[in-house]
Amino acid sequence: MSERTMVAPTASPGHKPPSAVQASAAWWVTAVAAGVVETIGTVAVLANDGEAIGPLLAGVGVRAVVYTVVLLVVAAFWRGRRWARIALGLGLGVVGMLSLVADPISWLADGNSLGDALGSADLQLALVIAIRTLHVVAVVMACVLMFRPAANRYFRRAG
Repeated sequence: MSERTMVAPTASPGHKPPSAVQASAAWWVTAVAAGVVETIGTVAVLANDGEAIGPLLAGVGVRAVVYTVVLLVVAAFWRGRRWARIALGLGLGVVGMLSLVADPISWLADGNSLGDALGSADLQLALVIAIRTLHVVAVVMACVLMFRPAANRYFRRAG
């Protein structure tokens, strides 16, 4: 492949992306922020429960790298890079979403009741549910917005 086919051109210089792309990017950043808050909360709870700090910090390091890469891809998405839209849609919209819903779905499949859990939820569980819900909503909204007609035109022009 030539270098020209490997690197997608950016949208017209000096032009802001359409509102659908701007809103999608904001939702992607919100999803990352929710992931960061969730990570901090998980580490705090596990450290408080006596878990070894070393493995926890290694996990934080991996997530920090992933979140940094995601933010760089969101920046490329903002600039009209088609590969970034595909990467966000497949990587986070599909694979990332599966990772967000897999644990709750398997917990429910094990016979647990959401009603019972919510009825006896402490503040910690309520915060986990709220942050995870925000994370899921942010990914869904970002995906929907990034494929709106105005976004499609933006990425066609960028090509």
